[in-house]
Amino acid sequence: MAFAWKASGLTYNRYLAIAARVVRRSLKEQARLQAERRGEMDLRFAKWENGKQGENRSLASANASAVAGAESAGGGGAQ
Repeated sequence: MAFAWKASGLTYNRYLAIAARVVRRSLKEQARLQAERRGEMDLRFAKWENGKQGENRSLASANASAVAGAESAGGGGAQ
């Protein structure tokens, strides 16, 4: 027998994210705010060249600039 999350087409990680969000929203105000802050993430990365670490950059800002660059170059998606 398959799990309900698997039968509905969700990955396990997506199922956990939804369950965590539901639990956070059900908490009282003060506890909810603390739980939401713990759930926020800021992913950072650095490019390594010749054995040296480059500048640490935020993944969100790097993705946004890459999308903006692709759109300005004419690769803006479906027509």
